Amino acid sequence: MARLLRNASTLKRSLFEPQGFKTGVLRRSCQSCNFSSKGKRKSKSNGSDSNDENMSKKDLALQAAIDQITASFGKGTIMWLGRSVTPRHVPVVSTGSFSLDIALGIGGFPKGRVVEIFGPEASGKTTLALHVIAEAQKLGGYCAFIDAEHALDPLLAETIGVNTQNLLLSQPDCGEQALSLVDTLIRSGSVDVVVVDSVAALVPKGELDGEMGDAHMAMQARLMSQALRKLSHSLSLSQCILIFINQVRAKLSTFGGFGGPVEVTCGGNALKFYASIRLNIKRIGHVKKGEETIGSQVVVKVVKNKLAPPFKTAEFELMFGKGISREAEIIDLGVKHKFITRSGSFYNLNGQFFQGKENFKHHLVENVSAREELMVKLREKLLHADEVKEKDPDSVDAQVSEEGGEPVEEVIVSSETTDEDVAAEV
Repeated sequence: MARLLRNASTLKRSLFEPQGFKTGVLRRSCQSCNFSSKGKRKSKSNGSDSNDENMSKKDLALQAAIDQITASFGKGTIMWLGRSVTPRHVPVVSTGSFSLDIALGIGGFPKGRVVEIFGPEASGKTTLALHVIAEAQKLGGYCAFIDAEHALDPLLAETIGVNTQNLLLSQPDCGEQALSLVDTLIRSGSVDVVVVDSVAALVPKGELDGEMGDAHMAMQARLMSQALRKLSHSLSLSQCILIFINQVRAKLSTFGGFGGPVEVTCGGNALKFYASIRLNIKRIGHVKKGEETIGSQVVVKVVKNKLAPPFKTAEFELMFGKGISREAEIIDLGVKHKFITRSGSFYNLNGQFFQGKENFKHHLVENVSAREELMVKLREKLLHADEVKEKDPDSVDAQVSEEGGEPVEEVIVSSETTDEDVAAEV
């Protein structure tokens, strides 16, 4: 009997002790799991705190300011320049002159900017503006011409290539009316080019209502300054080109008469600041056919350029009643860059000889493929030279010295001179 009791007790211990051991182990493992999960939660909270700490107070304040500006004025009011999706190159419209497009460095007039063309009388200012209108119409755009001088010739515009059926024309009564028309057209966002001819003819209404001989101090300058302040924002949004044609006046020196008269433009100084491109156009000669004068030799100096290096020049021929002779400037550039060889009055292009410039021009007019091929070669040559000069100007100087020419020395110009004086020196 005692033996049976001992066997029963040992059997009981063998059956119940492992379960207790197992439950103990499970309790310890559960506790360890709870401890580990608490540790993970703690580590996650520490990670978020560290991220908040990584952003400095300065960054948090800047982000709060950006969010407040966006909420107040709308999305896109303020952005990071390098992170925003914007075109790297400004869209342009050709000027109608191949050499002038190359001199501007970007291929034409930039959209959404103000352009000023100034120069003496009969130098080709209006003709150049009409060429820009013709090029914009070829791209399918609408254009407007504000004729403040009341002197636009429709026959000349049609000969140049302007589609007068789709050209908006206005001949305003006063300067305020003209600039209000310009503001309305630009805000519509449907016009690609607006030409104002000219700033000198934008007479303020107060001057028109007054008597002849009354003094009106800086009335036109204030009008232009106010108009450009209003137009600058809407102009960039509509991607319209605003071209101001301006006249020049002689300003007499008042300090002892040194230096003589200086050429200045009308309408004050506001247009000089708001214009992205300023062109000074002058007539330097005549184009003759026998004894008859059939055109003018014109030089254009890029006085100001916000999109490429300024103070470059372009020469071309303006034929009376026809406009810019594109073939003549291609021939001149081809001879200069040795794509065309010239000996006396004979021109050689790819083995073909032409006697006289007029015969060569007639050949290029009839053979569009030869003209386009020559233009492509010139464009590659000139643009490649500009890119090399921007990347490594020392290599350009070394190439000039190897070819036997003298390297160009740098000259410091006084800061008191105007941009017109600098362009004249160049």
